[in-house]
Amino acid sequence: MKIVGCDFHPSWQQVAVFDAETGEIAELKLVNGDGEPERFYGELEPPALVGIEACGNSQWFIELLERLGHEVWIGDAAQIRASCVRRQKTDRRDAGHILRLLMESRFPRLWAPTAEQRDLRQLLVEAAQSVTRLEEGFRKQYAARCHHKPKGVAKVAAARKLAVRLYWMLRTGVGYPEIAHIESSSGAPLTGAGGRQPGRDLE
Repeated sequence: MKIVGCDFHPSWQQVAVFDAETGEIAELKLVNGDGEPERFYGELEPPALVGIEACGNSQWFIELLERLGHEVWIGDAAQIRASCVRRQKTDRRDAGHILRLLMESRFPRLWAPTAEQRDLRQLLVEAAQSVTRLEEGFRKQYAARCHHKPKGVAKVAAARKLAVRLYWMLRTGVGYPEIAHIESSSGAPLTGAGGRQPGRDLE
């Protein structure tokens, strides 16, 4: 098995690779955008464990690793930097530090959604946008959120609201129009398991 500490940047990445069979550590720099990461990680026998700091512009890289069958751990950047004894930063030193944290089971791993969870979330957001266009009450709530929150936050909130409605549809066998009517007529939002049950309002 291989363990990879990756100091990721938008244009390149510095990696430190530990081979558990030989005990050797290799270091190299990969240029993003010209196929080097695809070739390098494609040649690693899966599943390799790859650790990176949480950062922007890395989603394509995470999805590449997942497609190749590797396990990706995303770490808290502040905690990774705080755990480094040396203050002077270099790409090689940062990659080696991430590798050492992985090997010593000290890597500050953050929760990250799986590819399936990301796809489901995107489907919910798109479905919620359709409901927003078709249902006046939904549209008003979405517009109100957009006045106080970023548009992306309002989209996620709408998707969460739709997910709760779908949950109660499956749990009670009640159709969507009835579920939406129960919520709008009561003035209180539906909740998850353990909260207000729309089935009781139909009795």
